[in-house]
Amino acid sequence: MHTAQDIEQAIRAEANPDKAKTLSGFFKTGKGEYGEQDIFIGIPVPVTRNIVKQYLDTPLDQLEILLHNPVHELRMAALLCMVEQFKKADANRREAIYHTYLSNISYIKQTGIWSIYPQHKSSEAISKKQDHTPLYRLAQSSLIWEQRISIVSTWQWIRKGRFDDTLAIADILLYNKHDLIRKAVGWMLREVGKKDKIRLCTFLDTRYRDMPRTMLRYAIEKFSPEERQHYMQK
Repeated sequence: MHTAQDIEQAIRAEANPDKAKTLSGFFKTGKGEYGEQDIFIGIPVPVTRNIVKQYLDTPLDQLEILLHNPVHELRMAALLCMVEQFKKADANRREAIYHTYLSNISYIKQTGIWSIYPQHKSSEAISKKQDHTPLYRLAQSSLIWEQRISIVSTWQWIRKGRFDDTLAIADILLYNKHDLIRKAVGWMLREVGKKDKIRLCTFLDTRYRDMPRTMLRYAIEKFSPEERQHYMQK
């Protein structure tokens, strides 16, 4: 069994100060920016993935230690390890990973944005639950990362032609003031439209005049120029 310290040593051995500066700027870690206090040590995700493959037997309690670390790449390593473990886990193990993920969302910050995409099996676990209450709780959180996870997680249902939760959470976040949330909601609405354009148009028809423009532009990106012009009119 490996430990959090084993993974941390392997990750830090690949640190790149020049890359760290670039990533810190990209993820807005300056004072007052949305990524403030997030620390980068300059390791690309593919490198982190390769390192993680050597530590897939790491227990959840050790991965949880990494999730609490202020270093972005260490939290990413823990999440990627959870993803790989989930793929081969039995039902009980998947349940444990699911609860570990949800109980540590406040520590995940930006890392959660990438890890919650469709390849993230904790997201898939959420989608299989009969009780979708956790996502609505996240949508009503004051933390932008929890809000974003709530809407992006619904991609699992969109892919299966189930749109109710996406649209309901989009309504909760409809007037959110943060650009990241507006983009995320618009993105998921666009995905709904790819599956069922009529359903998306029905949603937009009673909301487009008041929706944030960024959200709306993302939602109608695949529409014809004439349709986009119609919806962009106040």
